[in-house]
Amino acid sequence: MKKRGFGEGRWNGFGGKVEEGETIVEAAIREMKEESGLMTEELEEKGVVTFEFLDTGKLLEVHIFNVLKYSGDMIETEEMNPKWFNQDEIPFKEMWADDIYWIPLFLKGKKFKGKFIFEDNDRLLSYNLETI
Repeated sequence: MKKRGFGEGRWNGFGGKVEEGETIVEAAIREMKEESGLMTEELEEKGVVTFEFLDTGKLLEVHIFNVLKYSGDMIETEEMNPKWFNQDEIPFKEMWADDIYWIPLFLKGKKFKGKFIFEDNDRLLSYNLETI
């Protein structure tokens, strides 16, 4: 559960911005540790999704990773209150509107790319999603 900032009040994956001098993978590992307390030991990229928010003009390129191996205990942080869900209990109604489209591909082990266009941060206007 995102506790502050962009996406506050929604169940969401761990993530954030790439800092200067960091690779996308290094940023993913750092953000996972900062937001969950878990140390990523092995991961693989599964998707790249672009999000366009028409009301703000914000355009985000998001790289989605599957963590194959990790260590540590999951903890609540200032940013997130993490929780595990069974696949058949994923709370899509409390998540971003795009998640119901790409998460099933992710859970099936598919690689994918896509673009989602939003208005008012909540209303999904259109999307394009394909496996690669």
